[in-house]
Amino acid sequence: MIKTEYGYFYSCWEGEYLSELKYFRNNETGNDCEPMDAREKELEKQLREYMNGERKSFSIPLNPNGTPFQKKVWNELLKIPYGEVRTYGEIAKAVGCPKGARAVGLACNKNPIIILIPCHRVVGKSGRLTGYACGIDVKEKFLSLENAKL
Repeated sequence: MIKTEYGYFYSCWEGEYLSELKYFRNNETGNDCEPMDAREKELEKQLREYMNGERKSFSIPLNPNGTPFQKKVWNELLKIPYGEVRTYGEIAKAVGCPKGARAVGLACNKNPIIILIPCHRVVGKSGRLTGYACGIDVKEKFLSLENAKL
């Protein structure tokens, strides 16, 4: 469990690969006393650097579980630069599904590794902040942290 000013983050690993990074507003899991191993300490370090505006990308190896389409979307999200946003429609076109904005939205909602796979950088048409599994207010905080232009 990683406690930050933004909330709590709980990580799941498959060997050396991060497979899930879950967000909780409060410590809903009660797991704050588990000792962290080297992987989790590095993840905590990189998250804190990100939240302090000192890190723009992550070097944690990822292995998210999902459908082939979800993985295609998540790989496309990894290409969105820090401080920039894309619309669901733009991501849909980029993954070869030009009418699939809603499907992209569903894939973003199922993103198991928040922040590192930056689904917070995906917005609705005309830059409108829409759906985020952690809440629109959290999405807004992350975009504000990155000085993203909407």
